[in-house]
Formats: sequence, C-alpha cells, structure tokens
Amino acid sequence: MIYVLLAVVVLLVIGAIAISNGLVQLRNRVENAWAQIDVQLKRRYDLIPNLLETVKAYAAHEKGTLEAVVQARNSAISASAGGSSSAAAAATADTQLTASLRQVFALSEAYPDLKANQNFLALQEELSATEGKISYARQFYNDTVMKYNTKIEQFPWSIFAGMKKMAHREYFQADEASREVPKVQF
Repeated sequence: MIYVLLAVVVLLVIGAIAISNGLVQLRNRVENAWAQIDVQLKRRYDLIPNLLETVKAYAAHEKGTLEAVVQARNSAISASAGGSSSAAAAATADTQLTASLRQVFALSEAYPDLKANQNFLALQEELSATEGKISYARQFYNDTVMKYNTKIEQFPWSIFAGMKKMAHREYFQADEASREVPKVQF
C-alpha cells in the first residue's frame, strides 16, 4: 500500500513539474516571438534613412512627406524600445509608419527618374521583403500568444499559471485606420 501511495505522489510531482515547465516554455516562446518582430522592425527602421536619402535627392520639395516618415519612424522606435512596449502601442506606431512609407512610394510615381533609380528600386525591394517578414513574425507571435493564453486558462495549467502570476498577453492587432480600404485617386 505504501508503494502505491509513493508511486502516486511521484507521478503527481512529475506531472506538476511537466506542467510548470510547459508553461515556462510557452512564456519564453511568446517572448521570443515578440523579439523576432522587434528584429524585423529594427531592420525596417535601418532601411528607411537610406530610402529617404535616395528620395531626397530627387524630390527636394517633398519635404513634408519625408519629415512625416522620419517622425513616424521615430515614434515606432520609441513604441518598441526596450521590449516593454505593449503590442497595441507597437501596432499603432507600425500602422502610422506603414502609411507614411506608402506616401514615399507614391512619390516615385511623380518622379520617373526616382522610379528608375537602381538604389531606390533595391531599397524598395528590400523594404518589401522586410514587410513580408514582419507579417510572418506578427502571425507567428499571435499564434504563440493564442497557445499561451489558452494554456494558462485550461485546467490544471491555470492553477500553476496563477501561482506563477502568468498573465494574458496582448495580440499584435491592426488598428481601425489600417483596416480601411485605401482610396485610390487618379
């Protein structure tokens, strides 16, 4: 009888350790996924000054558009600085930056020489590739957050999550402005 009781206790301890370690692993995956978004955003932030310098050479009188991009870039960097930013704040800043970059790319239509510039085309292609990586990183982050949030709500994981003070994480969501259909005027 004592061996059966000892076996049950050992199984419960092993189960508790497995659940606790699983929660820690999920929490770390969420943090890693957020860091991957940060890496791609940093890459984008590093490309923007080069793009702006190229555009500036062709479109000197488009100063307002270029300043808007610089301001949006600085706001986005501030929103994600230190990794303590909330997903909602980072998403809002990211949406503003994306909108200002669209204006820069629209400028290329007004300046045929700029549109044909190899440096501009290479930077535009690099930013486009980076945007794809950012989208993938956001999707991966949201999938990981969904798994994490689900686990900390399920029994018996919720008991351990409560003991470890594990809280829900925010999804990286687009704001209302980015959900609107863009207006195209000719």
